[in-house]
Amino acid sequence: MSEQNFDLVVLGAGSGGYAAALRASQLGLTVGLIEKGKVGGTCLHVGCIPTKALLHAAEVADVTREAAKYGVSAQFGGVDVPAVSAYREGIVASKWKGLQGLIKARGITTIEGEGRLTGPNTVQVGETTVTGKNIVLATGSYSRSLPGLEIGGRVLTSEQALQLDFVPKKVAVLGGGVIGVEFSSVWKSWGADVTIIEALPHLVPNEDEAISKQFERAFRKRGIDFKLGTRFQSVTQHEHGVVVTLEDGSTVEAEILLVAVGRGPSTANLGFEEAGITMDRGFVITDERLRTSVPGVYAVGDIVPGLQLAHRGFQQGIFVAEEIAGLEPIVVADSNIPKVTYSDPEVASVGLTEAKAVEQYGQDAVQSYDYNLAGNGKSHIIGTAGSVKVVRVKEGPVVGVHMIGARVGELIGEAQLAVNWEAYPEDIAPLVHAHPTQNEALGEAFLALAGKPLHAI
Repeated sequence: MSEQNFDLVVLGAGSGGYAAALRASQLGLTVGLIEKGKVGGTCLHVGCIPTKALLHAAEVADVTREAAKYGVSAQFGGVDVPAVSAYREGIVASKWKGLQGLIKARGITTIEGEGRLTGPNTVQVGETTVTGKNIVLATGSYSRSLPGLEIGGRVLTSEQALQLDFVPKKVAVLGGGVIGVEFSSVWKSWGADVTIIEALPHLVPNEDEAISKQFERAFRKRGIDFKLGTRFQSVTQHEHGVVVTLEDGSTVEAEILLVAVGRGPSTANLGFEEAGITMDRGFVITDERLRTSVPGVYAVGDIVPGLQLAHRGFQQGIFVAEEIAGLEPIVVADSNIPKVTYSDPEVASVGLTEAKAVEQYGQDAVQSYDYNLAGNGKSHIIGTAGSVKVVRVKEGPVVGVHMIGARVGELIGEAQLAVNWEAYPEDIAPLVHAHPTQNEALGEAFLALAGKPLHAI
């Protein structure tokens, strides 16, 4: 038995964990970072980064098919999946190497192995006891399934879908949230027929309803089929594919079934409950300052109820490190954390939907404006449709921004500043948005809400 002592012990080196470790080291704390797999976690190795590489390859395929529209001679010859995989793996390997170097340069001690919380100040990793004045739980999440739906064979999670070495001819996707629509977008661009099954009334159901409806129209135009408001019942596999049966008795036949019904917290058998941590359905319960029920123990990322986003994990990791160091960082509500769905079209949002704003402030106190990207020069140039919707309190601040269209994820930075700084449209209207950019669409929406639209009636 051996023992190691630190100011801060972080259990899990995904987005939230390594962010906490890096910021704590900047603040002069000694840090032990425990990880059973690879630093970077789900986001770097099987989530955000590799899936966006696939989506970029999908965009290249679509642009190649449509090259003649732009006066360029090109011929689409198909998708070389092993070559795409090499491209994807090269990006991941480069980012992983850089992260390892950064952690080492900051003087953080990385401890390899599965850690188990054994007390308010201790984590056991094999034969080693790791002690910290404070502990951060950051053990991440896993791909969930449904009761009775067994993963295996032709029934895949997103991690397994990443490893496919061929383009399936026909795919069924269970779940119309972010993961489901992103993979659907990739496979359709690569030539597959896709059917999405979503139990809720809309695709991307967490978005503003107006955006969800535009998204459905865009997917329908792309030829992506979807069944809404119908629950999954069962699936059978055979030599050449799967047959998915829904509760209404209808069936969907496909080569594979992707199960994309969300992610669950990776907290089982890690000693959390035994150490006195309050839990709820596997999630770690914290207060708004991310403190658990055990003094000195914090939790960040996907194991904390709320949005499961890598950048939320980053923010929470930084927050906890600063909290421990006594800097009293500000709390950012989940509703004010930007969300992006990287499909074609993209969806990006921050703040309250119009419905939530009405619920909070009242029907007569809320005003919104929807600017159509048809009026935006850069959007016309790159060939995208969509809109920018801004929600404000009448004679008050911007409380929500909701966008759909190619590349709108790149506009979310200004949107989150407007929402989080409680800016009035009148504050932003005098500021200059470069022309021609898609960013102008945000400027036009702010101008309209300030009562002085330029390129709109």
